[in-house]
Amino acid sequence: MNPTTQLALDLMKAVIDCRHDKPTRDQLSKAARYSMLHTDVLILTHHLARICDGPIIEIGSFVGGSTIAAALGIRDSGTPKSFISIEPGGRLKGHKLATRNIFKTLQKNLARFDLLEMVTLINATAEDEATLARVREIMAPDTVGFFLFDAHSNVAHDLDLYGDRLRDGCWVIIDDYFGPTEKAGPTQSQVDDLVAQGRLLPLGFYGWGTWIGQWRKLL
Repeated sequence: MNPTTQLALDLMKAVIDCRHDKPTRDQLSKAARYSMLHTDVLILTHHLARICDGPIIEIGSFVGGSTIAAALGIRDSGTPKSFISIEPGGRLKGHKLATRNIFKTLQKNLARFDLLEMVTLINATAEDEATLARVREIMAPDTVGFFLFDAHSNVAHDLDLYGDRLRDGCWVIIDDYFGPTEKAGPTQSQVDDLVAQGRLLPLGFYGWGTWIGQWRKLL
């Protein structure tokens, strides 16, 4: 079987296996209360955080659903892994997850799962110089095993910023590839360009339009 096909099938099987694993499924269903991502995407976030080699970078934690899923995956792996999650914060009105302070809510939600100490939270944008310096201090080049992106529509920009930290074969989740949001069009175009360049390997779509794949180092 083609190795790419096998990877894609392995991801689908991981989702099915988790659906039959009641303790993990129940935990991720609770995490879904704090996320706009589909539960299947949270399942894969947990799975990839558990199996990945190396540190994890998340850009766009929001109030913590995916951050909780990834931290649970690290805990279930039994292997310590550095995990940086970047969230600029702010205030959100007129939303089912509305909050006066996104970053404080993120911290509270992680604390509810006793996971706050497992994650290095950065209250800033991904392009902030201090953020870049902190990530480079903690994570060496070519080491990051999982990159999770659910922020603005310019994913190519953030991959330019942090791509040197990602190892070949780094798992990648990018939200809003499909869907009715304003981010979907630019995100899809940029991801497709990176696929055409050989920088990203597509392995499937999950939930309401989340892209799943791997990062490829160009020789």
